[in-house]
Amino acid sequence: MLRSRRQLLAAAAASALVLGSAACGGTTKNNSSDTGSAGGQAAATADPNAQLKTGLKIAYLPKQLNNPYSDVETSGGEVAVKELQGEYKKVGPNDASASSQVSYINTLIQQQENVIVVAANDPNAVCPSLNQARQAKIHVVTFDSDASKACRDIFINQATTEGIGQSLAKMANEQAGGSGQIAILSATPNATNQNAWIDVMKTELKKPEYSKLQLVKIAYGNDDDQKSFQEAQGLLQSYPKLKVIVSPTTVGIAAAARYVSSSSYKGKVQITGLGLPNQMREYVKDGTVKKFALWNPADIGYLAAYAGAALASGQITGAQGEKFKAGKLGEYTIGADGEVVLGPPLEFTPANIDQFHF
Repeated sequence: MLRSRRQLLAAAAASALVLGSAACGGTTKNNSSDTGSAGGQAAATADPNAQLKTGLKIAYLPKQLNNPYSDVETSGGEVAVKELQGEYKKVGPNDASASSQVSYINTLIQQQENVIVVAANDPNAVCPSLNQARQAKIHVVTFDSDASKACRDIFINQATTEGIGQSLAKMANEQAGGSGQIAILSATPNATNQNAWIDVMKTELKKPEYSKLQLVKIAYGNDDDQKSFQEAQGLLQSYPKLKVIVSPTTVGIAAAARYVSSSSYKGKVQITGLGLPNQMREYVKDGTVKKFALWNPADIGYLAAYAGAALASGQITGAQGEKFKAGKLGEYTIGADGEVVLGPPLEFTPANIDQFHF
């Protein structure tokens, strides 16, 4: 899976979807950057030749349990922790509210985990507890959705924030035929990654090439399938001239596609955004969805485990320019503010959807 994905990305390097990492502070695999200190971190000395510790207790705290995207992400973490001969654990809330993760962080501190890997539902609500964890010498890695830089060691980002936002705007423009009304169906109002991508998308829409597009609404499905389904329905009822729903969340795009696929809007309203191939396959094949994008979520969880192990082993401190190896994914370099970027996402269409199974 990884090999075929990387080969496809290389073949598509000239396409508009392949996103340059130079536009963002984080660096991707095998890129280098100037050395410096990660945001909020005290000065420390890394030993890149230190041996990776075994038996590390690495706990994953996704945004919520029973979320298909989060399940794929953490499955990659579980694989990596086994490779590292550590102890894997996954805990979390059933809802993605701002404060729902705090009690789990406090419990993980009491259980004396070595590393906490968390996808923050809110960048600030988790910070007091995460800083308590760091004071207890627990290393904190954020992935998928960042917390404030002052309360984590490293952030594992899917792709550059600018690149994702630009890609969402580009796909919306393509699906709308260059003009008309579009709407966004996001996750929660406080979701760090969603808001960052949407901000970039808004900036893109101010450019001359997008002047005929009109963003009429940003709706929030709270990363809940039924809520997202209802919000998609509401958007189409409120805006009968709507051409495209852009959903930068896998729950939202699948729910919106499900609604449109069985409605009179099929073929009239396009759905695009970020989705899982396995969830979106039927909607691509029945013509509801022509194009969407994503990275391999399992690789995010996998990379986060190796970053946490490198921190706990003293190989890195989270400072810009430090390097570490992440198993099958190879070597990565830490960018500005302790950010590590997995790499560019891939665009899925009817031509390649059957080549991916996650």
